[in-house]
Amino acid sequence: MARVLDEDELVGNWTLVGDELEQLSGRRGATKLGFALLLRFYAVHGRFPMGRSEIPDQAVAYVAKLVGVPAAELGLYPWDGRTIKAHRADIRKYFGFRECSVPDADKAAAWLAVEVCEKERQVDRVRAELLAHLREERIEPPTRDRLRRIIGSALRQAEQTQTARIARRDPAAACSDRQERRSRRRRRGPGGERQGAVRGRGGRRGGRVRGDPGGARQREREDD
Repeated sequence: MARVLDEDELVGNWTLVGDELEQLSGRRGATKLGFALLLRFYAVHGRFPMGRSEIPDQAVAYVAKLVGVPAAELGLYPWDGRTIKAHRADIRKYFGFRECSVPDADKAAAWLAVEVCEKERQVDRVRAELLAHLREERIEPPTRDRLRRIIGSALRQAEQTQTARIARRDPAAACSDRQERRSRRRRRGPGGERQGAVRGRGGRRGGRVRGDPGGARQREREDD
């Protein structure tokens, strides 16, 4: 459920200015309002909303007034299908981002294994590093489940590298290390998280930077 926004947050996060308004050219009615809300949501969160329920009613009313479309028109906006897919593609292009492909995910896991997971194994910290890396690479963060799989792959790669390094020095120690790591993995969830762990979420937009959608929010998390 979308939370209540204060006045500063409403104005700071949901006001369209400059060339953002130019992106609305040629759009009308529900299409215009829906596009405007997707654009601002992406700028704030660095991702698209999963549905209407993620967009606060205050934001809908505020943006509707800005773009000159009745708020009730949003009820006609299609949240699935060709229209919203085209809108997402236009917004990614505007911000200079792309979707996370399979090769992108594999490269991110390999980078994470070498640059982060050999020293850091706390899942929330690893996730924050991954999100920051994707942002630097101009890649839109994938779904929560895909993020977990990327992190799990990176943790396994780091373990294998460390075990191989130990084996070159002491084969007996490497065997013991592998057994200990298998035991730890059985106590963790699919993405390397300890079973029963609960992760927090939150954050606010720190600044309007077209080239870094969701940057401030992702730095403070790290949730989707």
